[in-house]
Amino acid sequence: MSFPLLNEQMDVIRSGAVEVLPEGEIVQKIERSIRTNKPLNIKLGCDPSRPDLHIGHAVVLHKLRQFQDLGHQAILIVGDFTAMIGDPTGRSKTRPALTLEETRENGQTYFNQATRVLASKRVKMVYNSDWLARMNFQEVIALAARYTVSQMLEREDFHQRFNREEPISLHEFLYPLAQAMDSVFVESDIELGGTDQKFNLLVGREIQRQYNMEPQGVITTPLLEGTDGVEKMSKSLGNYIGLNDIPRDMFGKTMSIPDKLIARYFRYGAWAAEDDIRAMEQGLADGSVHPRDAKVKTAMSIVERYYGERAAQQSLEEFERIFVKKDIPDEIENMTIEYSDTSVPVIDVLMLTQLTASKGEARRLIQQGGVYVNGTRVEDIATVVDLAQEMLFKVGRRRFLNVRAELKAAE
Repeated sequence: MSFPLLNEQMDVIRSGAVEVLPEGEIVQKIERSIRTNKPLNIKLGCDPSRPDLHIGHAVVLHKLRQFQDLGHQAILIVGDFTAMIGDPTGRSKTRPALTLEETRENGQTYFNQATRVLASKRVKMVYNSDWLARMNFQEVIALAARYTVSQMLEREDFHQRFNREEPISLHEFLYPLAQAMDSVFVESDIELGGTDQKFNLLVGREIQRQYNMEPQGVITTPLLEGTDGVEKMSKSLGNYIGLNDIPRDMFGKTMSIPDKLIARYFRYGAWAAEDDIRAMEQGLADGSVHPRDAKVKTAMSIVERYYGERAAQQSLEEFERIFVKKDIPDEIENMTIEYSDTSVPVIDVLMLTQLTASKGEARRLIQQGGVYVNGTRVEDIATVVDLAQEMLFKVGRRRFLNVRAELKAAE
């Protein structure tokens, strides 16, 4: 195959990246690839500690897609084995362990989600349990001997926990080494990751060197803040926009972001053209572009990226009906719950329908004025509704559900 010229490739590789390390080595790898007409192995690992991906994950997936479009081999490693360890990156305490069955189950959904960004026919997906689970204890000891405790403590979160005399389990030291072995087994030329993964990626370079391999290059991408504008995007924090979110939710969640994030979401969520990004940034800075208009453009661009132009336009129209014209969606899901009586406390309805994750969350939403039944705000957390007939529940600004109750069968 024919690869683009070196300068063309490097322009793409640098775009949207935080660091390209060491750039000179990556240039040499690209030059050799062009000369030998052989694609590079570009590695990206993801741990299936949860079953869903979000647009924060898509930032680095997009970088992998760029390498695919340049003609290189994308290797997506589903870390079903390393997820049992739990990546300690950014953690102030040890992560809870998962079973291999749990991580495999989560990992099954990853390929379909990731290929909403990647070209499915040009990606090789592998599970790292295929090699890590086969390592015996002697091999693990030999691997651990290739890296020192002092080197591990150079990692900021380990260093901080050590200084605060907080526990660090020995198995957490094995995580970067296990990730590094992934690079050895797939013969990684370049590994991608978020900025929080820099330490792990550099360990991969060192371990490859220990196994007499040419060390991989490292490219880091930004971490996208969640819709709250504070923490990085995370399912556990509830501040995420999922790759599997329906267009209406994807649009609505984007419209809820703080104004300070509009340009970042346009750049890293929608991956807009650089000229368009600069124009938006300039317009927001000088006041010639209203934040709401910029937010609408960003939300439509994100929905269009995953669902197409028609879905983006429909999402805008529906959003305006709901929040500008104070209307309700055209299509609302119906649900029947089983209960001991058709008179049901609103808090129980929210729990049973999974409109909230807990009774505590249900109470908070009611107290904050975020729950409506048939268009009337619920003021009292002790409110009971008669669900012999269907009622419309609205939670927050975007969630609607028609609910009725039927009596539980006698046991």
